[in-house]
Amino acid sequence: MAQTKQPYHSTIEEITEQFETNVQSGLTNEQAQSRLEHYGHNEIVEEESRTLWQKFIDQFKDFMIVVLLIAAALSAVVGIMEGEGVADAVIILIVVILNAVMGVFQEQQAENAINSLREMASPNANVKRNGHVTSVKSTELVPGDIIILEAGDVVPADLRLVETNSLKIEEASLTGESVPVEKHVETLTDPDVGIGDRSNMAFSSTNVTYGRGVGIVTGTGMNTEVGYIAKMLSTTETELTPLQRDQEKLGKTLTLSIILIAIVTFIVGVTVQDFGFIHMLLISISLAVAAIPEGLPAISTIILSQGTSSMAKRNALVRTLPAVETLGSTQIIASDKTGTLTVNKMTIEQVYYEGKVRSAHEDLTAEQPLMRSILLANDSKIDASGELLGDPTETAMYQLALEHSIDIKALLEAQPRVLEVPFDSSRKMMSTIHQVNEDEGQYYVAVKGAPDQVIQRCRYILTTDGVREITEQDRQTILEENQKMARAALRVLAGAYRYTDTLPEATSEAVEQDLIFAGLVGMIDPEREEAAAAIETAKRAGIRTIMITGDHATTAQAIAERLGILDPNEGSSNNERHVISGAELDQLSDEELKARVPELSVYARVSPEHKVRIIRAWQANGKTISMTGDGVNDAPSLKQASIGVGMGITGTEVSKGASDMVLADDNFETIVVAVEEGRKVFANIQKAVQFLLSANLGEVLTLFFATLFGWSILEPVHILWINLVTDVFPAIALGMEKAEPDTMKHTPRTKKDSFLSFGVLPSILYQGVAESALTLGVFWYAKYYTGLETNLAESMAFITLGLIQLFHSFNVKSVFGSLFRGNPFDNRYLNGAFILSGALLLGVILIPGISQFFDVTPPNFGQWMICIVASASIIVIVEIAKWIFRVTGLADKYQKTHAK
Repeated sequence: MAQTKQPYHSTIEEITEQFETNVQSGLTNEQAQSRLEHYGHNEIVEEESRTLWQKFIDQFKDFMIVVLLIAAALSAVVGIMEGEGVADAVIILIVVILNAVMGVFQEQQAENAINSLREMASPNANVKRNGHVTSVKSTELVPGDIIILEAGDVVPADLRLVETNSLKIEEASLTGESVPVEKHVETLTDPDVGIGDRSNMAFSSTNVTYGRGVGIVTGTGMNTEVGYIAKMLSTTETELTPLQRDQEKLGKTLTLSIILIAIVTFIVGVTVQDFGFIHMLLISISLAVAAIPEGLPAISTIILSQGTSSMAKRNALVRTLPAVETLGSTQIIASDKTGTLTVNKMTIEQVYYEGKVRSAHEDLTAEQPLMRSILLANDSKIDASGELLGDPTETAMYQLALEHSIDIKALLEAQPRVLEVPFDSSRKMMSTIHQVNEDEGQYYVAVKGAPDQVIQRCRYILTTDGVREITEQDRQTILEENQKMARAALRVLAGAYRYTDTLPEATSEAVEQDLIFAGLVGMIDPEREEAAAAIETAKRAGIRTIMITGDHATTAQAIAERLGILDPNEGSSNNERHVISGAELDQLSDEELKARVPELSVYARVSPEHKVRIIRAWQANGKTISMTGDGVNDAPSLKQASIGVGMGITGTEVSKGASDMVLADDNFETIVVAVEEGRKVFANIQKAVQFLLSANLGEVLTLFFATLFGWSILEPVHILWINLVTDVFPAIALGMEKAEPDTMKHTPRTKKDSFLSFGVLPSILYQGVAESALTLGVFWYAKYYTGLETNLAESMAFITLGLIQLFHSFNVKSVFGSLFRGNPFDNRYLNGAFILSGALLLGVILIPGISQFFDVTPPNFGQWMICIVASASIIVIVEIAKWIFRVTGLADKYQKTHAK
């Protein structure tokens, strides 16, 4: 079965010969078994899911985690050499392992939530085998099988159609086009015909909405269009998330800084203070370990986990923790149209009858000829649960009737159908004959179809003055109204009718003549109500929304104008320059596309390959781009995007599997909500980074200057206690901060921005210096000014440094905003952390046994007050510094805010 040309370019005879099959009898069981062994089962080979162990190991690829592991090793070396054991190293390892466990737990939770959304597809297909129609498992279909399709079927494999009877197939999951495609058997001649225009083919995973057909299987499993997309998924590259980039950048910056500080400390100790080589080597290593914020990775994980929980409550299921923060840095949202920006349900918006265009919401009754004709010439069904079944354009007519409280069942029972002329693609209309026994006649002929075809069969027209003969001017007016609706992206159908006393033959010529034109209905898959508002919110936040769809350019442009993706005030002709089709994309090189994407907002009639190219073009421009989609055709671009967002309700399993986040409610607004949550998460991690690094800088500077002055001020156990106990709870609590009021007024951060951007680095520097100065000042006052014993002075320095960091946690609620601009105590978690960490610090000082272990001496009341006043003064110092930043304009420069 060597394939010489594409099935859609082949005649029925050629395709039958090529696949060595018989349309009438199908394959024999022996042929089918032989081909099954040769081609394999008709199923998509899914990417093997990672085991729990693989997910656990992946948690250790973060640069900061590697730094912590090195720190643990160095700490163990120092502990062994000084005879103090490896407790410090063990504690660091426990922190690292707990961090990894939390990461795996969150990822597994998200996977379980997504798995709960799975829907089972129909496993069987009607196949001709040995001359008989039989039901066969779809996984056992082979090339050459003859498949029978009927309304309601899911197409089980790629087929070349050989028979069609009013066959329509909805291909939204594959092409993105919401309107079912009319199918035929004629050979296609266009050498570059896109998948959405291969009208003599039926593709695996698409849905038959109307009619019936017969097709020859031309591809199964990975050799289908769906399989081709699955192959694309396996070759799609993913980039580091902004959080991963930031953590790597921060880790490298910290590593270089720590090495530099350790070297300087070593040189100063050996040359200035004349300490021994080994002694200073151990001190330098201890200093380096002290400078590392051991709790940062775990705290980041906790903050991200809290963010995922918050998002899940708002219908956004995040699969991997870094994706939470990636949302916050999103600059471009590339959205699929059907089902995401629109409701994926055809809805009648306008009606035209008696010479006037009206809203479909105006009063309509079953007696009106237009309503009567489109409801009678209709093959939709209403099941026991009230759900509408059938072609989307026809169910839209039933839905309109239900909205106007029309009893469809009573209408059909009172006017039973006795004859019909089914729809076909050449006439583009359908007709039904009903027994009515009315004064006008015994039978009522109802017709609906394409306006240009229906008016050719009309001899009369219904006006406000009754029925009269139709004129050429009438026809011209009707076609003009049809064009107006079409330009607004409405799908337009005409309704017509006539009465007859005799039952005509069931032919088009006999039935569809001397008709009375009743009117037009214009329908569309309308935009979701909340989508336009969400797009506007995103725009105010500096985020641009673009639309990528398989629909035609005119439809896509009209929806984009209605949603605000394109400015409707510019006019359709001006907006056309922001729209590009897949065929036009093919003419552009990657470099040309990279140059053009900033001016393009709507991409129409695109293939899966086009979508990936569009995503890559934006990424080549340095943008963080989010892609939303629900179809199989969206999966490669979902995986390529900085963050892929799948649909939980309408999304295919392939698209959900390729996504970083899944929307449980399929609502575009949820994406914007998630972006806000992502920005809050980044801001809170940044607060934790600022808090921890300023604290660690304060510790390092304290130890450095103590070494320079020849003082013994803090023991390693004191530093470890502050880093892993006193600091951790406030840092976690800062991750629970509410979003600041201007969260969605900032432009998105760029790839150049990091945790240390937006004024955080200078804040860390001056705050670390202030913490060190206060601690050294208390030690100097205690030991050298008042002459207290060294151990008591060290204890006061330890208390002061611990309390400074507790008070300082309130300072970092905002980088430059005053702590007192609102309620300083609005974060109950931070209040609790202050009390808990303070109590733990108090316990270390006052509880016998523990105080001996930490080698501290409890101060008296006056000495306690000195520590408390000195510690609390960090708030005054930072408030003054923030005020200077604000009045000098440096705060605005660093923050890069813009007005709403």
